[in-house]
Amino acid sequence: MDPITLQSGLGFGLVSVGLLFLLLVVITLWQSFEIVDAYEKKTLTVFGEYRKLLEPGINLIPPFVSRTYAFDMRTQTLDVPRQEAITRDNSPVTADAVVYIKVMDAKKAFLEVDDYKKAVSNLAQTTLRAVLGDMELDDTLNKRQEINAKIRKELDEPTDEWGIRVESVEVREVNPSKDVQQAMEQQTSAERRRRAMILEAQGERRSAVEQAEGDKQSNIIRAQGEKQSQILEAQGDAISTVLRARSAESMGERAIIERGMETLEEIGKGESTTFVLPQELTSLVGRYGKALSGSDVQEMEGLDGKEFDADTRKMLGLDDIDEILGQIEESAEMDVEELEKEAEAVKAGGAGADIKSADEVIQEMDEEAVDEDVETERES
Repeated sequence: MDPITLQSGLGFGLVSVGLLFLLLVVITLWQSFEIVDAYEKKTLTVFGEYRKLLEPGINLIPPFVSRTYAFDMRTQTLDVPRQEAITRDNSPVTADAVVYIKVMDAKKAFLEVDDYKKAVSNLAQTTLRAVLGDMELDDTLNKRQEINAKIRKELDEPTDEWGIRVESVEVREVNPSKDVQQAMEQQTSAERRRRAMILEAQGERRSAVEQAEGDKQSNIIRAQGEKQSQILEAQGDAISTVLRARSAESMGERAIIERGMETLEEIGKGESTTFVLPQELTSLVGRYGKALSGSDVQEMEGLDGKEFDADTRKMLGLDDIDEILGQIEESAEMDVEELEKEAEAVKAGGAGADIKSADEVIQEMDEEAVDEDVETERES
């Protein structure tokens, strides 16, 4: 063999061995380190024997003879497949759920159970069927929280031995059979119709109550209006009576004076030189003399015009005229011009009766004067 070829062959072999050794070293180093994520832990076995839990970060392990098993330490979700069950009152139902679990002890989860996720799912299925079978249909439809609590309580004890904690159980839906659903729909429809009839009856009753209340308020307002009208009418009658009384008093006094003056004129035509004047006439002459003749005749002391007694003034309300007038102006807001027209009409209509009574008074006064003249002549 050529020495040059031999040397080339030896050099190539050494290079190959070097490359293989370098590759072996790299593989050995790669197998000697294990990287663990922050949200997980890994169990380490050497020759199949459990050694320890690898914490997050870079861990040094024996190469080629070690194996690691990762466990997610976060909360995990397990879907429980739909299960069929028969309730205590013999009604078939179907239900599914969701279970939230968390690995608390990775060593127990590795050593105590083969596949903790599958184990928890199977246990949740059997527990769900058992809980539903121990309840009545109405309870399975209405008491979801109670079902969740019972399933969680049943899962806690066995899963603790596996190093797993059940954080929550949520039953997503419980469905009865189709026949039961139809019966429930009919029951619901009947209940809705019953509620509708009750609401309609309550509405009619409320409407009747409101209508009666409205009629009551209307009657009250109408009665108050009639009462106010009667009060105003009574007050108007009182004022009309007062105005007629005042007018009659004024016209009576003036008629007495006029007839008295005519009587004096007739007496003056006679031959007698002695005149007897009634005290009422002298009082009226003194009161109205200046207004009638424009002279400076002073008021003579004597009887004043006839006044109303206390009961009559109280009945007519003469002392409260101002107050009555103020109330009338505030409540009814009568027009002043209309009030004056009514007063003039009352005065024109009531004067005749007063003048007639005044004539009778003058006639009585004339008869008394004649009797006194006769007695005086007899004495003389």
